[in-house]
Amino acid sequence: MEIWIFSLSLSWLLLFFYSKVRLNSTFRATKLYLVLFILFVVWVFVQTVPLPVDTIAQLSPETFKLYQATYQLIDKPLEFISISHAPLITYNKFLETLSYFLLFCLLLLLLKNTQRIRLFATVIVFSGVFQALYGTIMSLSGLEYGFVSENSNVATGTFINRNHLAGYLEMTLAVGIGLLISNLYQTSSTSWREFFRRIINSLLGKKARLRIGLALMVIALVLTHSRMGNSAFFTSMSVMSVLYIIIVKKKSRSVIVLFASLLIIDMFIVGAWFGIDKVAQRIKTASVNVEKRDEVNRDGITMIKDYALVGTGGGTYSISFLQYRGDDIIGFYNHAHNDYIEFATEYGVIAGGTLALMVFISLFSSLRALRQRNHALLKGMAFSSAMGIMAIAMHATVDFNLQIPANATLFIVLLALGPITLHLRLRKQQ
Repeated sequence: MEIWIFSLSLSWLLLFFYSKVRLNSTFRATKLYLVLFILFVVWVFVQTVPLPVDTIAQLSPETFKLYQATYQLIDKPLEFISISHAPLITYNKFLETLSYFLLFCLLLLLLKNTQRIRLFATVIVFSGVFQALYGTIMSLSGLEYGFVSENSNVATGTFINRNHLAGYLEMTLAVGIGLLISNLYQTSSTSWREFFRRIINSLLGKKARLRIGLALMVIALVLTHSRMGNSAFFTSMSVMSVLYIIIVKKKSRSVIVLFASLLIIDMFIVGAWFGIDKVAQRIKTASVNVEKRDEVNRDGITMIKDYALVGTGGGTYSISFLQYRGDDIIGFYNHAHNDYIEFATEYGVIAGGTLALMVFISLFSSLRALRQRNHALLKGMAFSSAMGIMAIAMHATVDFNLQIPANATLFIVLLALGPITLHLRLRKQQ
């Protein structure tokens, strides 16, 4: 993934050097996003740089103590050490983070008209439908053939963890609903003939195929039996439906009908048929005696207190958590089941806050685009961005979707759609 993104970025830079492409208005209007993102990327790199011992002792006393104890064991002088507890791991995380930043830039530069945005969104929906079909077939058929693992009775798609498939589907569903909104008629029918023509077109045209795709993704989401995955999707969809009705100035009755059908068909009919009751039962029977996430979060918060300023280094949670893990926790945790805690422990509260600010600005941009833009596709994609961000923001409280490259990459797409839908300049033919 990183090689592919770096190659695309280098290709664009070469074209820019030869004046074949140029910076567009969207890119120029997102300076604050870019500055925040660059600051975070630079910080991850700084975590890998060997610094004087006295500097580390001031910035992170706990890191200094850890290195001091280690160097005493191997009888080696302590002169230069890094903020990261494992510099090589953090350097790999730096390359990954840099690829996310470059992807964000490429999205701003290349999604420069509505035709490209629609094609791009369609590809994302196709990927979600593929994951849904694969996960559903494997789950309902009992074959359970996975690319890297086997999981019985639940849909996982090509992911190892069912919750990560749920997170992926939350975002692809958001994009699909945005596309569906963009395809709705923006005005009421003027005659019965037009009314029936629209109904036939809805049943047989592109909207029908898209609606079937959304239904397949909902089925797969339910079959993951992910409690927060399903809760985050239906909650974010409900919240955004209400916000859309409140925020958008000119809205047709078809939009309201769509939101009602999404809630009724997806939640009560499709959900009930494919086992939403099992998800509800899992929520009811969840016990703190069975779930160890509370204890992991408890010790993670203690870890944040010790490394609040500079963190332990990107990607180092799995090794840094070992010294904080309580006796009541069994097993090895390579990730915190809470993205907020993991980001705060690895990068520090300030750097983590920089990312949070960027996400908030993107969400605000999406809501502004819903209010200000008149183009149906831009409003639809603004809806997708806001809904997807809300869903993952909720899911992140109990899982680590943003540590999975596929899901983190798609989340970057949603972040980019915020400023794109707000700042994209339309040509007359669009």
